[in-house]
Amino acid sequence: MAKSHKTDRLDAIREVIKTFPAAPGLYFMKDADDKVLYIGKAANLRSRAASYFQPGANLHESRGPWIVEMVAKTAAVDFLQTESEVDAILQEARLIKDIHPPYNTDLKDAKTFPYLEITTRQPFPGVYLTRNPQDARSKLFGPFTSVGDLRAVIVILQKIYKFRTCTLDIRPDDPKRRFFRPCILYNIRQCTAPCGDRVSKDDYRRQIRDFVTFMQSKRSTVLRQLNKQMAEAAAKMDFETAAECRDRIRLIESLDKRGTVEGNQQPEAFVSDPAEAMAKLQALLKSDQPVRIIEGFDIAHLAGEETVGSMVQFIDGKPFKDGYRRFKIKTVSGVDDYACLKEIVTRRYKRAMAGEELWPDVVLIDGGLGQLHAAEEAFAEMGAPSLPHLMSIAKKEELLYIHGRGKELRLPANNPVRKLMQYIRDEAHRFAQHYHHILRKKTMLNGQ
Repeated sequence: MAKSHKTDRLDAIREVIKTFPAAPGLYFMKDADDKVLYIGKAANLRSRAASYFQPGANLHESRGPWIVEMVAKTAAVDFLQTESEVDAILQEARLIKDIHPPYNTDLKDAKTFPYLEITTRQPFPGVYLTRNPQDARSKLFGPFTSVGDLRAVIVILQKIYKFRTCTLDIRPDDPKRRFFRPCILYNIRQCTAPCGDRVSKDDYRRQIRDFVTFMQSKRSTVLRQLNKQMAEAAAKMDFETAAECRDRIRLIESLDKRGTVEGNQQPEAFVSDPAEAMAKLQALLKSDQPVRIIEGFDIAHLAGEETVGSMVQFIDGKPFKDGYRRFKIKTVSGVDDYACLKEIVTRRYKRAMAGEELWPDVVLIDGGLGQLHAAEEAFAEMGAPSLPHLMSIAKKEELLYIHGRGKELRLPANNPVRKLMQYIRDEAHRFAQHYHHILRKKTMLNGQ
């Protein structure tokens, strides 16, 4: 009987997988309680997902006991199609960090994908590979899927555009610059040496503009030249030069293996000094006690259906992923963000009301004054004896509203408190949206 049940389960999964597209994306192994056990990426979803359930396949030998155990627990397989393999790689990493599936052993750490940062606010911009961009006004490309390829291609592009990669503080009004001895990159013609006043500010910025244009284009001119050089070298039996051209072509083409700053968010890559932010937040709230735990809430919905809430937890200004929570809305139908907020706030803090959990120091709501009032009403209806500091942050103008204060706050863009509140708000929003995508895909599959 047990064997028959297992056969029925596998047959049902195989039939579902037959409906998967032969396209790139992510697949989700889920148990009988709809918990995600494993997230994988694939160039061909149908083929990759089916490979786990082939009759007669020896998974123990080909993939190991860990995968055999996972497949035995799998009750359903879902998918999320992506536009490209690159998008699948980036989304896989993001979702693994969010969901922490028990059978994914990689990508659970805090390491982010790298960016190419051009410090355009500086008189003489530098070009850097970084996992933590330092200035919001920099020009960013990425995130890139391969740090090795990005590091190698920067070397090649520096030979063409001769930008600086040093971290010197170069000022155009510094009279001592003309006595400064440039590094070896100037001597081998890989940098125009703004440090030593070997190039004017206008000419150097023209180099950077050309480089930015190259990064934003399809790079066809450079690739055409390299392909021509490779063909000429091969015709002369100069296979070493031909191979070098081939490798350069591959590296330049690898620049397309990247996401976008907006579309592939990595909020943890943009953290400022958390200690400074927390100290300033304590002062702003006029709190006698240090502020340590902040919990941020957001709501996501699609046309009023499958509404979900999210809560992210930050401790000492840093995300604490084990404290993240998701809520599928149970009591509200239609589009009513205020009612949804009241529901998830009440559900979140009922254990704190019972004395079974600690209260956070700050509760941050994504939204304006209306959303803040909804949270206030939830705490009032719960009969909470004392409130944590309640705040909300509105998009666009980035105004802060604080419970008990009659006027909103407009903090400067570089204020550490504002940046931290934006980070928490954006993280809660992103977390809610990713969970929502999974729910939406599940509904689509169940409707087939």
